[in-house]
Amino acid sequence: MFSSIAVWNPSVQAATDIGKETLGTKNGWAAYSGGTTGGAKATTANIFTVTNRKQLVDALGSATNTTPKIIYVSGTININVDDNNQPLGANDYKDAGYDFNAYLKAYDPATWGMSKVPSGTQEDARKASQKNQASQISITIPSNTTIVGKGTNAIINGVNFQVKSGTDNIIIRNIEFQDAYDYFPSWDPTDGSTGNWNSEYDSITIKGATHLWIDHCTFDDGAHPDSGNGEYYGREYQHHDGAVDMSNGADLLTLSYNYFHDHDKTTIIGSSDSTTSDEGKLRATLHHNYYKNTVQRTPRVRYGQIHVYNNYYQGSTTGAYATLYIWGIGKSSKIYAQNNVIDITGLTADQVASPLKGTALYDTGTLLNGVAINAATSAGLSTDVGWTPTLYDAIAASTTVKATVTAQAGAGKL
Repeated sequence: MFSSIAVWNPSVQAATDIGKETLGTKNGWAAYSGGTTGGAKATTANIFTVTNRKQLVDALGSATNTTPKIIYVSGTININVDDNNQPLGANDYKDAGYDFNAYLKAYDPATWGMSKVPSGTQEDARKASQKNQASQISITIPSNTTIVGKGTNAIINGVNFQVKSGTDNIIIRNIEFQDAYDYFPSWDPTDGSTGNWNSEYDSITIKGATHLWIDHCTFDDGAHPDSGNGEYYGREYQHHDGAVDMSNGADLLTLSYNYFHDHDKTTIIGSSDSTTSDEGKLRATLHHNYYKNTVQRTPRVRYGQIHVYNNYYQGSTTGAYATLYIWGIGKSSKIYAQNNVIDITGLTADQVASPLKGTALYDTGTLLNGVAINAATSAGLSTDVGWTPTLYDAIAASTTVKATVTAQAGAGKL
C-alpha cells in the first residue's frame, strides 16, 4: 500500500499510516508557505475512527478546536440522520408554511415575471426549510485536521463540509462524497436568459480558508442524479450545486487524483466578478484528476492563479451530462494548463475554454480527441497569464495521462 502511494503521487511525505501522511514540498499550491500537514501531529487521544454522523461531529469538535486531529471514516456515513442515526428527509426539514405546489404557483413566470427574484411567504418558507436542513448537514472542519477513509469503501453521503475563513491546514483523502442533496432548491428567473433552479450545498465549500489538500476522493450525485428530477418552468429542477468550491479569499489548495463523475457544476473558484479582494489569492493546483460526464466548471475561475496539469476529461456533448466547456475563463483568471487530455465526443477546440469575462489562458500539450490543440488560441484568448508554476515534481507527457489517471484517481485507490 505504501509503495503504490509513492509511485502514484511522489510529492506525498509518506508514512506507514495514510492518516499521518502529509503533502510533499512540491505538490502544488497547498505546499506553499508552510505546507499542509493536517492532523499529522495528533496525539493518540485525538485520533478517532467514526462510523456515523454523531461520531464524526463529536470528533471534529468546535470550529475553534485547532488541536491536531486525525479522523478515520469507516464504511458509509449518512449525514441526513438524527443523533440516533435515524433518517431525515424533506418532511422532517420542511417549514410548516412551505408548500411546493404553492411555491410553483406563486413564482410562475407567467404571473411573477422574469425580472425579479422571488420574495414573500413561500420564498421565506423555502429559505426556512433549507436552513433546517443546513443545520444538520453543514459540518465545519476546524484547522489542523485530517479526514481519511479507512480501507477501500469509505463513503460520506449528503454532507456539506464547510471550511471557513481563518481555518488552515486541512487534509481530506480516500473518501467517496455522494449526493450533497438540497431538498429545497430556489427559483431565480434572473439567472441567465431563461432562469434557473439553484441549490445550496457543495460537498466541500471552502470560504477564506488556507492550505487544503484534497486527494484520492470521489465526488458524485449518488442515488439522486439531477437528470431524473424533471423540469419546472422549462428548467431542470436541480438539487446539487458544486463538488468542491473555493471563494471568499480562500487560498493554497491542491486537488490531486480525485474522480468527479456524473455531475454538473464541479468546481468554481471565485465567488463574483466584483470581489476584487480575491486578487492575489485563490491559488490552486489541480492535477491527475479524472472528470467523467461533468458538464462544466472543471474548473471555472475568477482572479486565481490556477495550475491545471495531467488531468483527464471524458464524456460527450450530448446526453444527460452534456459537456458545455472544460475551463471557464472568468474575470482576471490566470489558468496555466499543461498536458491535459480531453476525450469528449463532439467537443471542438474552441469549446474547451469558455471566455466568461476573462481574457487569458496559457495552454500547452492539450490533446482533444487525440489531436493536439491550443485551447487559448482556439478561443481567441491571450496566452499571457503573468505567472509560471514552480510547485510540482514532474509533468507527464500527454500520451500517458489517460492510463495513469483512470487507473489511479478516486477513493479506494490508496
